[in-house]
Order: sequence, then C-alpha cells, then structure tokens
Amino acid sequence: MPAALPWLLRWGVYSLVVTSAVIPFPPPWNTLRRVRVTVSIDGLQPEHDARRAPATYEKILKNLHGRTADVSWVVTNQMLERPDYLDEYLAFWTARPEIERIWLSVYTPQKGEVSDERLTAASRRRLLKELPRLKASYPALVFPDGAVDAFADPPAGPDRCTFARISSNVSADLRTGIEPCFFGGNPDCSECGCAVSAGLHWLHGQPLVAGLTVGHVIDVALAVGRHPRISPRRGCCRWCPPP
Repeated sequence: MPAALPWLLRWGVYSLVVTSAVIPFPPPWNTLRRVRVTVSIDGLQPEHDARRAPATYEKILKNLHGRTADVSWVVTNQMLERPDYLDEYLAFWTARPEIERIWLSVYTPQKGEVSDERLTAASRRRLLKELPRLKASYPALVFPDGAVDAFADPPAGPDRCTFARISSNVSADLRTGIEPCFFGGNPDCSECGCAVSAGLHWLHGQPLVAGLTVGHVIDVALAVGRHPRISPRRGCCRWCPPP
C-alpha cells in the first residue's frame, strides 16, 4: 500500500484504506488530501477480540495513538439480538478522539448461507427502523442518503447493481478478477447490505432535469465505454491490460 498510494494520488484518485490496525499505519497518511483510513471493528470488545485476534481492541487503541481514522462497522444478526448493543458500540467509538466517522454496512450473506451473522427478516426490519434514531443520536454515524430504502429493497442482482456495474475488483495480486462485486462468490443480492451499493442504488434514481435521472447518465456512459469500437479488448478483468 505505501508504494501504491503515491501513484493513486498522482492520478487524482480518492482512496479508502481499510485495515485491521493490527499494526500502526504511517501517521503521514492522515495528511494526504485524498486518503481516508478506516479500521474494521466487528462489534464490542468480547465479540471483536474473539473474531479478529490478534487485532484486538487493546492493539487497535494502541496503534491508533496519535492518528485519526474512521471505523467500518458491519451489523450482524447477533448484534440485533441484544438490546442496546448498537448504542453501546456507537457510544464507545464515537467518544474516541481518534475516530472521525462510523461507516455502517449490513451483513451480506452468500446464497444458501446458514450462519449466526445472517439477519432474519424481523431483525432487518428492526434495524431499518432504528437507523434514523441512531443517526440522530450519533452524528458521526454515516450511511448513504436513501440507505434505509436501499437496504430494504436492494438491487435484484449484479446486473441491476450500479456499484457492481461500474467497479472493477481485483485480488491482492492486482490481476485476478473478483466477480460479480468485491464480495466475490455468489452473494445473495436480495439481502445486500453494502453501504456503497446502497448509496449508488439510491443515486441511480435521483432526478436531474426533464425526466433525466443520474441512472440514465450512468447507463449511457457504460454502454458507450463498452462499445467494441471504443473499448479495447481487455485482459482477465476490467483492470488488466489486454493479453
């Protein structure tokens, strides 16, 4: 990542660096204009430490000293089974001077998955009902405009998901493509809780002028970009050069 950031900055690319904070990140990253650092924190300390060791609460707090970061928070079904869990989590992290924002997503399962993390229909309804109150109580909590509706009615599949359609996802070797989106595998789009997908799904339907929506512009741009006379033949994924 230290080698990649200068290139991305020269290209004018905005970057979100997501880390476990198991090691401290360089303090100069906080001075880069187009870079935000986000730490994945999976619940309150007992659950997070059991799941993410050695990236424990103790190590995260130590490694954030003298730095600022956001938090990436994925809400799972277990969190919704205990009253006040969401408030306890937000109260702890929004009070930390190192933390600027809390980015909320909802757990997205794979098709056919049976797990404790997967939200039930009832727990999803309960969460969506709570989101406006949580946002009002904890201003540092961030989720996209229209996210409540988008989480309740996500895109039907990758071909309808603006994020999946406009993004390119590659593995750590920077060559192996990940499809249909960064989740990989066979995600259950009917229960998608990706914050970026929700935000873009909302944005797609926003009106511009004279019956024109943002989605119309995106759809035309994608069609033009993929025209065989305009778009060059590509390699193994959308990021890779032709073979």
